Amino acid sequence: MNPTSPANVPATQPTGPTETTLAARQAALVAALVAGAPPPPGFVPEALAATRTALLRKRAGEVARYWPLLATGLHPRWLEVFQHWAAGRPPAGAPREGWDLARYLHGAGELPPLGADELACRQAGYHYPEPGRPPRPRRLPSWGRVGGAVAIQFAGRVRLLRPARRQP
Repeated sequence: MNPTSPANVPATQPTGPTETTLAARQAALVAALVAGAPPPPGFVPEALAATRTALLRKRAGEVARYWPLLATGLHPRWLEVFQHWAAGRPPAGAPREGWDLARYLHGAGELPPLGADELACRQAGYHYPEPGRPPRPRRLPSWGRVGGAVAIQFAGRVRLLRPARRQP
């Protein structure tokens, strides 16, 4: 058996200049679609913009499935807020993108109360390491606090605590 035969070459390595060029063109297209890079040569900018918008809507739907209270709290503006925030950012996975968006909105003072509840619960129940890594469940008792929302996690269960409301 010949060790340099095509059957023994891994599929992930380019085997010639055509494959290298194709891989570079594909990378440029993906960067233009999801990371805000300029359009690669030979692509119609309007079609690329329409595809970018469709991909942002799909990402918004995925994040809304993982972060339903955040999406509900921003309901009439959810898609607009998400698209504005996510434009030019490469996808990081729905759980991480929801986490980053909620923290961004909290820092800007625009996080709705339902989003604060959900973020507090996620802070209590999960540890979000550096970007690019998935969230991990917390094992020790912990808590999360965002605005007026406080959540505690003990023995794997997360409880949202609400302060008593005063009667007028």
